Amino acid sequence: MSAAPPAGDVDRTGRAAVVEAARRRTFAVISHPDAGKSTLTEALALHARVIGQAGAVHGKAGRRGTVSDWMDMEKARGISITSAALQFEYRDAVINLLDTPGHADFSEDTYRVLTAVDAAVMLVDAAKGLETQTMKLFAVCKHRGIPIVTVVNKWDRPGKDALELMDEIAERTGLTPTPLTWPVGIAGDFRGVLDRRDGTFRRFTRTAGGATIAPEEQLTAAEATARQGEVWTQAVEEAELLEATGAEHDQESFLGGVTTPVLFASAVSNFGVGALLDTLVDLAPAPTGRPDADGAVRDLAEPFSAFVFKVQSGMDAAHRDRLAYIRICSGVFERGMVVTHGRTGRPFATKYAQQVFGRERESVDVAYPGDVVGLVNASALGVGDTLFTERPVAFPLLTTFAPEHFAVVRSRDTAKHKQFRKGIEQLDSEGVVQVLRSDRRGDGSPVLAVVGPMQFEVATHRMEHEFHAPVALDRLPYNLAMRTDEESLPMIASSGGVEVVRRPSGELLALFPDKWALRILQQRHPRATLEPLVAAQLA
Repeated sequence: MSAAPPAGDVDRTGRAAVVEAARRRTFAVISHPDAGKSTLTEALALHARVIGQAGAVHGKAGRRGTVSDWMDMEKARGISITSAALQFEYRDAVINLLDTPGHADFSEDTYRVLTAVDAAVMLVDAAKGLETQTMKLFAVCKHRGIPIVTVVNKWDRPGKDALELMDEIAERTGLTPTPLTWPVGIAGDFRGVLDRRDGTFRRFTRTAGGATIAPEEQLTAAEATARQGEVWTQAVEEAELLEATGAEHDQESFLGGVTTPVLFASAVSNFGVGALLDTLVDLAPAPTGRPDADGAVRDLAEPFSAFVFKVQSGMDAAHRDRLAYIRICSGVFERGMVVTHGRTGRPFATKYAQQVFGRERESVDVAYPGDVVGLVNASALGVGDTLFTERPVAFPLLTTFAPEHFAVVRSRDTAKHKQFRKGIEQLDSEGVVQVLRSDRRGDGSPVLAVVGPMQFEVATHRMEHEFHAPVALDRLPYNLAMRTDEESLPMIASSGGVEVVRRPSGELLALFPDKWALRILQQRHPRATLEPLVAAQLA
């Protein structure tokens, strides 16, 4: 590795890291499927003028597919099944926006993304309110102390009463909602919003298909009364009721996870999206020092450090490369620098570093804490790995979820054995599936383990279209995995309907069809080691 830079250069680098980190806003969008996450992602990029025209997921009215949903399966289904990282500048800030998978079957990928952000936007469907997946992801944010900005989306469609939604948010999350804007017009009749910070009316005008930024007109209260009449008066009365109950924004309470600022919007029409961007720049926290595995904080000004939160291949069909996403935690990243790979202790060259905008990428020469950088052809890197220069650091590991669905995978073409093996190894390293080996089945028929069954669909699709190795899946009758050891194998073998498999790390798992089979084995062999797998421990 290269020699350490002179002390003066270290000081300048540290100062640059702190100054630039203050400009960063790194956040994720979380919600239940079909709440409009990918549409909102595009609308934010549109309002930042990074793109000239938004694209609907289903391409209605001649609009393109969304930038962030680039896989064929995503376009066909209209949902996100991979996380996407978008970076752009807005005002004097640098926005790192991480879009997350919408389907519950891919919650493990979402959980990993949430380890790499400093804030979250919780998207709530105006008609459906807080749904199951939203609440699960909210719990993760709460566990990690991630401040949350709430956006009530689809206010241009019929939905619940606004005050009713505020009560639901308070009751189910425990957060006090503090609306920054309030809708003028009931759900389905979205005229604009009352800006509670200055009492003005922000009136929206629809555009064709919502493909461009919706024109916005700011009116005084008197002008709004004259134009909107009773609808405006009702919005003012409800805003006064909120004020009387103390639903006012307080920055310390927001950052402390006590309150959540609320905005009303229609992402598909680009209504209220600009206000969200401004809110994120004004209120969302900038990156701060990150605790290491021992709880000590790695300050922003310390030498470079980062961790890998996602690995993705198949984004560039022409080059068939592999991209490792890293979140920079401290110091300054410079393309070409040689860093230390924490897991192996070996040097790692960063010659091919890129910033990512959906499927579009460009080389990045320098990046700062809070930024997300893609390292190309980083075959040595895995999810959770730490990179650093000079003073070593190890950030908390990102452990895998307990799988609930299992299937044997076989190549449908024996001549494609090499491609089959490479593809399976790739999917395992990315965390798309967990690959388990069984003495009963041999190396040619590994067992795939997943949290949700749609992961099987992604795996088979990518094996055929990316690795050109079509596969056949045979589902196995198990839905419960328990950690075991070598000493317990004879006891487990004596019970029917149970199978033992091995993780790449060597760890043994016993697979059971249900909890009753597990209970019977425990009763017969109380000395057998059967420990539940720990759900993801979040960094």
